[in-house]
Amino acid sequence: MENITLNVKGMSCGHCVKAVEGSVGALDGVQEVKVNLEAGEVNVTFDRAKVTIEQIKETIDDQGYDVE
Repeated sequence: MENITLNVKGMSCGHCVKAVEGSVGALDGVQEVKVNLEAGEVNVTFDRAKVTIEQIKETIDDQGYDVE
């Protein structure tokens, strides 16, 4: 398993946390997703053989947030 921390702009509330954690967590190969609202970060533990970093970023982007 690998771990990545993404800087995400636009998250501001509990709904944002649920949207990001729910959508990214539903990806095959993602083991864990933790959102840190105050830091604007999303920590993802994933299996690179099943899901790419680009797929994770696209999923967050699809929820309406900007990944840096």
